[in-house]
Formats: sequence, C-alpha cells, structure tokens
Amino acid sequence: MRKGRSKPLTPDQKVELKAIAALPDQEIDTREMPEIVDWSGARRGLFYRPVKRQITLRIDADVIEWFRSRARRGEGYQTNINRALRDYIKQNR
Repeated sequence: MRKGRSKPLTPDQKVELKAIAALPDQEIDTREMPEIVDWSGARRGLFYRPVKRQITLRIDADVIEWFRSRARRGEGYQTNINRALRDYIKQNR
C-alpha cells in the first residue's frame, strides 16, 4: 500500500534545522523528549523497506490473474508477487 509523502519543509523550518545542526550536541535542549528505557514493545525492522526498482517483466496472463484474484484489500497483486519471489529465495538459499 502506498503511503502519502511528507510535505516539503518550509524555508523557516530549513533555517531552524540548519541552526540546530550547527549546535554542539551538549547545547541541544532535549528536556522535553523523555528518554525511553523500556524497549520491550519494540519491533526490529519495522521501518525498514528494501529499495524497489521498476522493471519490465513478462509474466503469463494466468499467473497475473491468479495473483490479482487473491490480492488482499488495500494491497496490490505486485506486492504478492514480490512476497512469493522473496519466499522462493528464502527456501532456495
């Protein structure tokens, strides 16, 4: 499922970020950011997304229809094809 893109930074935000980046670490005020000490609910790799590359690939029509007919709501058939290929790789390493 495709996520929306973030809005571009405003000129004021860019200036503020540059000013913060120029500060030494000890001068950045982080008092309003509570330190997280309990990582028990953390999930590894939650935000990791492999780089995708657009290609042209010829696949038999019946194979495409099979994946399309089984696509979950909000998820494209190409995602399922990618998942099937990834599973195949895992099984054949």
